[in-house]
Amino acid sequence: MNKVFSSAEEAIADLKDGATVALGGFSVGHRFALGLITALRDKGAKDLCLVCNSMGAPGELRGQVLAENKQVRKLIAAFSVRPGMPTATEEQIVSGEIEVELVPQGILVERCRAGGAGIPAFYAAASVGTDLATGRETREFDGRQYVLETAIQVDYAFIRAHRADRAGNVQFRGGSQNLSPAFAKAARITVVEVDEIVEVGELPPESVTLPGIFVTRVFKSERPFDAKQVPQSKRRPADTAREYHGKPALTRAGIAKRAAGLLREGTYVNLGTGIPTMISNNLDGRDIVLHAENGVLGYGRMVTGDAVDPDYYNASGQYIELKPGASFFDSVTSFEMARGGRIDTVVLGAYEVDETGSVANWSTKNEKLGGIGGAMDLISGASELIIVMEHCDSKGRPKLKKQCGFPLTGQGCVSYVVTDLALLQWQDDRFVLLEVAPGFTADEVIALTEMRVEKAPEIKFMG
Repeated sequence: MNKVFSSAEEAIADLKDGATVALGGFSVGHRFALGLITALRDKGAKDLCLVCNSMGAPGELRGQVLAENKQVRKLIAAFSVRPGMPTATEEQIVSGEIEVELVPQGILVERCRAGGAGIPAFYAAASVGTDLATGRETREFDGRQYVLETAIQVDYAFIRAHRADRAGNVQFRGGSQNLSPAFAKAARITVVEVDEIVEVGELPPESVTLPGIFVTRVFKSERPFDAKQVPQSKRRPADTAREYHGKPALTRAGIAKRAAGLLREGTYVNLGTGIPTMISNNLDGRDIVLHAENGVLGYGRMVTGDAVDPDYYNASGQYIELKPGASFFDSVTSFEMARGGRIDTVVLGAYEVDETGSVANWSTKNEKLGGIGGAMDLISGASELIIVMEHCDSKGRPKLKKQCGFPLTGQGCVSYVVTDLALLQWQDDRFVLLEVAPGFTADEVIALTEMRVEKAPEIKFMG
């Protein structure tokens, strides 16, 4: 059995207009099938339905270049757009040229896994109480509400991996599995772009992450993966403080450090994108195991320079060190840990938190324009949720609201809020102000807070 093709162009020669194509890869540029995406762009197939985590920035060799080439009819993804990043995808969604279905990241891979397993539908709690559940069938099991989710099957899956043999057995490296195995299983034709092709028998059986029965075609990539070429997120520096009434609040790094102090010893903790990722730099010597939804358990600090391994990264795509006992797995397994209640604490950023303990962190406009990521899945299984964010938005408007104005990510789920001005805890159906930033009074902080807040008997300063 020989599944080797000579090029990307040969491997997708039979792809027709109207095909549904799943694009593996994660974050800002990790392990995307660049040769296949380029070949599909050059082939010019139209009316495509893309299934992916996200579309990428303008000009990036991801789904975005297909949208720029007016090849996309529909998008099924966890991220349709990102704030502050105008794209061809966003323009075409607004104009009605691209139909969009936003799906929580964990539900996306589970729907693909189900499609590959011959399971037509299943129930999950991830989107209960949000706009995504509107008009959907729901059922109650053991006193909890669940939403019906239908399986996804695709015509083609484009996957990037480390090695494959001629029979199509595939070896992923490090944390580069993420969504790819689920996409491959959901596909009628799975094409894998690899760094190296070896003879059958040269891959140790225990190193085969995706068996050849799920793989249709493989070819050797002409685009080696280079970590230095992966774009990195550009945000305000972590050590730059915002000012309120002419006084500096905590920096973003300071918010992360205070949140790190809330984590309990002997627990599993998921860190979301943005400020939460900086918590990993504040846990040296702590008995805390970090989980990232892209498929890693047991990582440590973020690293740069010679310490970078291109396949070791967190949910924000930032490069990380591994701690003794670390493990890698795909996104299906990762979200089994999350929705199954194995993660003790989840730390997320947010746009808004309201006085009912609900949180909004994925959309600034409507249910078609935003990035859900894995937040809904993570919240649905977490026993403790810590929100970290700045106290007010860039226009000075409070982010601690009477009622969230943006679409909800989760209802009544927040345990703590750490901002650059305050630490609040959910106690007896309301938020209690426990600490304020040095240089500020409780009254000053409450004046910048829209929601109802009760003062603790003793207000401390944030360390």
